[in-house]
Amino acid sequence: MAPSLSGHRISRRALLRGTAAGAGAVALPTLLTACGGPGNEVKIGSNASDAVPRKAFAEVFDAYEKKSDKKVKVNTVNHEAFQEGINRYLKGTPDDVFMWFAGYRMQFFAEQGQLAEISDLWKGFDGFSDALKAQSTGKDGKQYLVPYYYYPWAVFYRKSVFAQRGYEIPKTFDEFRALAKRMDKDGLDAIAFGDKDGWPAMGTFDYLNMRANGYDFHISLMGGKESWTDPRVKKVFDLWRGLMPYHQKGGNGRTWQEAAQSLAQKKSGMAVFGLPHPGQQFSAADRDDLDFFAFPEIDSAYGQDAVEAPIDGFLLAKKSKRQKEGKELLKYLATPAAEEIYLKRDPNNIAVNDGASTSSYNALQKKAAELISNAKQISQFMDRDTRPDFASQVMIRAIQQFINKPDDIDSLTKDIESQKKTIFAGN
Repeated sequence: MAPSLSGHRISRRALLRGTAAGAGAVALPTLLTACGGPGNEVKIGSNASDAVPRKAFAEVFDAYEKKSDKKVKVNTVNHEAFQEGINRYLKGTPDDVFMWFAGYRMQFFAEQGQLAEISDLWKGFDGFSDALKAQSTGKDGKQYLVPYYYYPWAVFYRKSVFAQRGYEIPKTFDEFRALAKRMDKDGLDAIAFGDKDGWPAMGTFDYLNMRANGYDFHISLMGGKESWTDPRVKKVFDLWRGLMPYHQKGGNGRTWQEAAQSLAQKKSGMAVFGLPHPGQQFSAADRDDLDFFAFPEIDSAYGQDAVEAPIDGFLLAKKSKRQKEGKELLKYLATPAAEEIYLKRDPNNIAVNDGASTSSYNALQKKAAELISNAKQISQFMDRDTRPDFASQVMIRAIQQFINKPDDIDSLTKDIESQKKTIFAGN
């Protein structure tokens, strides 16, 4: 997901900084430049550079070309390089339609006037829940995003490892911690862990906070409305500190890919990931051995109600001179048929449209769809639920500092709160 590019490794940390910073901070202007072309076409900016999604999207766009008699020209850029250059891309000459994310990450650019409103299209959409519509809506109440797929975060493991060692799925946090302790005694790294890119550990914080304090408090905290020195936040870090002895050591120097590989190699017992992440590191022969369970309950008042399930989709650039053509493509991408074509090729995501067939889903996709459908609340992920600048300038450093020094919670939370006030007061 973050290969070398011109000798430099592009990370999601860079993406967050690029989103939060001004256009001048982006150092890759030549990589993310919209393609030229004739009038009877629509151009798409794509971050689907990995082999599986790239091929899947190619089939979707090919189907649209046959259906519409329009030419689709795809400008594919390395996934994280795309995100690193997004600021300059949108302020320059962007493609007509481009891939992006729901929540704050969409609202950020809508507020800057760089996205075209598509509320008129939403009036004719079918199969999208009110929750999906809310995540596709800007702070002005207008719709900008066509959601395409999503995927849950959960605790992943190998079925054969659990069966061989007699491990049972934990339902509560106490059981989870006891299982981690047992794995440690058995010689496993209980929890595979890699936060070198700065964002993977955010998923663990999100679940700990939602399980201990509830979804509403979590979203309020992400929105800058709660204090990070609140005892409830300190409790989250304290719970995490109790798990730290069972995480792989040296997490700040390990990529998420390397952590997932340790799970695939049976060197680790569990890992907190999104659905697409561990499967990419498993061979085809081993993929059926991959399974997951919902992050355990901490407080029975909140149970396992909330599920972290980031939504990806498509946006129409305000600067596009092909607004009509772009909207026609977006209308197609909002159909069940468009999602079905994609998901037949990419087994790592879940359709958002209720009308999409699940007949091609593998066992893990079916289980993921059930997890999401049973959720009472859906979060997006820390770097999508909060301001990009707060995530990049404060929380990446803060969480990595905590990983290195988990005993200094008071000082850590005080520092986060001080910086939060400065950033959120900036608007």
